[in-house]
Amino acid sequence: MKIHFIIAALISGLYSQAQEVSNDSLKPKELKEIIVIGKKVPLAEKQSKTLSSIDEYLQKSIKIGMIKRGAYAWEPIINSMPTERTLITIDGMRIFGACTDKMDPITSYVEVSNLSEATICSGQEGACYGSTIGGSVDLKRNQNKFDQQKWDISLNSGFESNNRQKIIGTSVTYADSLLYFDTDFMYRNAGDYKAGNDKEVLFSQFKKINFSGTSGLKLAANQLLEASVIYDKATNVGYPALPMDVSLAEALITSLKWQYVPKNSMVKDWETKVYFNTITHKMDDTHRPNVPIHMDMPGWSKTFGYYSKAKAVLGQHHFLANLNAFYNQSKAEMTMYPQNPNEAPMFMYTWPDVRTFYQGIFIEDDYVFNCHSGIKFTAAAGQHSNKVASEFGLESLQIFYPEMKAQKNRFLKSLAINYHLDKPRFSYGFGLGYGERAPSVSEGYGFYLYNSFDNFDQVGNPNLKNEKSLEGNAFIELKNDKASLKLSSSYFHINDYIIAKPNATLVPMTLGANGVKVYTAVSYAVIWNAGLTTTYKLTPELKWNAQLLYTYGKDAQDVNLPFISPLSYTAGLAFRKNSYSAELTLQGNATQTRYSPSYGEDRTPDYAVINLGVGYNFKWNPCSVGLRVGVENALDTYYTTYSDWNNIPRMGRNFYADIIFKL
Repeated sequence: MKIHFIIAALISGLYSQAQEVSNDSLKPKELKEIIVIGKKVPLAEKQSKTLSSIDEYLQKSIKIGMIKRGAYAWEPIINSMPTERTLITIDGMRIFGACTDKMDPITSYVEVSNLSEATICSGQEGACYGSTIGGSVDLKRNQNKFDQQKWDISLNSGFESNNRQKIIGTSVTYADSLLYFDTDFMYRNAGDYKAGNDKEVLFSQFKKINFSGTSGLKLAANQLLEASVIYDKATNVGYPALPMDVSLAEALITSLKWQYVPKNSMVKDWETKVYFNTITHKMDDTHRPNVPIHMDMPGWSKTFGYYSKAKAVLGQHHFLANLNAFYNQSKAEMTMYPQNPNEAPMFMYTWPDVRTFYQGIFIEDDYVFNCHSGIKFTAAAGQHSNKVASEFGLESLQIFYPEMKAQKNRFLKSLAINYHLDKPRFSYGFGLGYGERAPSVSEGYGFYLYNSFDNFDQVGNPNLKNEKSLEGNAFIELKNDKASLKLSSSYFHINDYIIAKPNATLVPMTLGANGVKVYTAVSYAVIWNAGLTTTYKLTPELKWNAQLLYTYGKDAQDVNLPFISPLSYTAGLAFRKNSYSAELTLQGNATQTRYSPSYGEDRTPDYAVINLGVGYNFKWNPCSVGLRVGVENALDTYYTTYSDWNNIPRMGRNFYADIIFKL
């Protein structure tokens, strides 16, 4: 309750001083990385492959990698940290997957056609909507605006040759002075893909539909009420790197938002949203050959939440305050059916109906010295509670932890300070941060979760301490009208680093498993990355760009951490003139020299692939047609990367064609 009073007092104070504040003349430069995605921004139409998946867009960021278990639903990792240590939201909404094997990352429930951008924050700059260590990604959906009466209709279609993927979609938007709505539908259907040696990668097929709808109503000249919904359903999804596939992954994501933009006030924007989402996920092995024991593994996740966020300006201070909370229920089961029909099936909870409640506050003060420089302070605090609601599940975990209580409370903190200076020819910045996170449901309460990467069963540990990170970051950028060169780096020293370690006294549940690992904490681990990004305009129409990334990660025992990228690079030429566009890219990794056998990794060789895309926009008033064609992995290279689960090979040569018709 104290947190409610704090935010109420802050907002009340802002309003009480509204008449004493002059107009803001200084605006801080936002330094967060933003990847433009959606149809509302012209840059999106310049992408060489407009109907690619959201995963392919995100991995363009130097901060983001992707763990691939198949051709669908890749797991984003930020600063070489997987989803336990990061925060993924959709329009600020907290959503939790329902799969114990991470087959359903939050990014899998949206489509590029209904998103406008992805805001990527590194480290504690991403703590606005909750606790994080590595950073955050907020996926922002298209939002229409009140306008003169206007309809927009678009149809899109695409085809990819390698896995015979068929893409069909449509969107309809309407806006007038009092009402708007935006609807979007996308259908994808793909078969198994082929690797660079023309060998079919079995169980890599998928099929999905996605519907997104948003509707806004103007309550007053400066007040908006907006309702939104996402429905996503994937079926027959294969995961060649895992022993099971997915028969159903279904999500319903809803929200209601009220937005108020005061006039002649220091409060510039006040937004409050309530939301609810539910996810059902069913793992399936009925299509796999030679299954020793058939298993059903369904999972469910339900989340209620809200946030109330206010922005204000007082002199040189640019404030942001966000009160946010969520309540999540995560439950997963496993039923094993012996081949002998006379034997009874075995049932257990792999997630024992864990209820998580979090309530926190985030405050930011961006103090602007002048039009070139400023310093940003952020602080967050939150109450975090886990409760095991299943008596059977609690008793199962008490086999390992006899003194375990059903409920555990935690207090999480975050602090950060960042300085930045931006001038026409150069800019630089540096900062420090401290953050904490609670163990995930799997880390704290998972019960015999099989990890096919290292071939161990894993058991959670409810007695784990909060993981704590001290971070430092810096960047410098040189630029002129033709070129830019940016060097950036981040360092994370993570105390009580949570990782699963073997326990020789326990017997595995999975046939053929190497043993059982129990989640524990090593004293610390360090992760450091450095990236170089450069662009150069060879001519007004032709631009060269390149990225180079180096990452390092080890724990206190000098053991390499898993999923740490070797030296990676991307370089390309992009041509834009009138209605024509073309892009040629080269991307690859060096040989992985720092890998971690203790976590199931092996050495992956170097690789390089070439992609080429061209496009043309036709205009026949009032219609327009955008055509994009291209080839990925043009040389049909056979390769696998450090982030490909169990070394599954990537897709070989793939021709694609996308057509977008707008009316």
